[in-house]
Amino acid sequence: QVQLVESGGGLVQAGGSLRLSCDEASGSISSIDVMGWYRQAPGKQRTLVAIANTGSSITYADSVKGRFTISRDHAKNTVYLQMDSLKPEDTAVYYCNAFISIFRKTYWGQGTQVTVSS
Repeated sequence: QVQLVESGGGLVQAGGSLRLSCDEASGSISSIDVMGWYRQAPGKQRTLVAIANTGSSITYADSVKGRFTISRDHAKNTVYLQMDSLKPEDTAVYYCNAFISIFRKTYWGQGTQVTVSS
């Protein structure tokens, strides 16, 4: 059973930084094809923040380019999101996402709250 566990959310002032982490906690998966982050602000749809595949191809939402950096530890099936120059509009619940091709399934973490005060 795939289990994604996020950590690192919290409250920060505008201009500050946070680092999110997401681990595949079951330890039963040898490789995850795509890992990344989505976010959902109150009253809005969940949207892509950044994703990275095993080939090191990375995609960022335009709104976070130049401020956020995604990275992966493939051996540990862990993904990180370094968030710098945070803005109040970055406030949302951030969800870890993983796609495993051999299962043809997408998995989600429970979400971690990020709040940026002005």
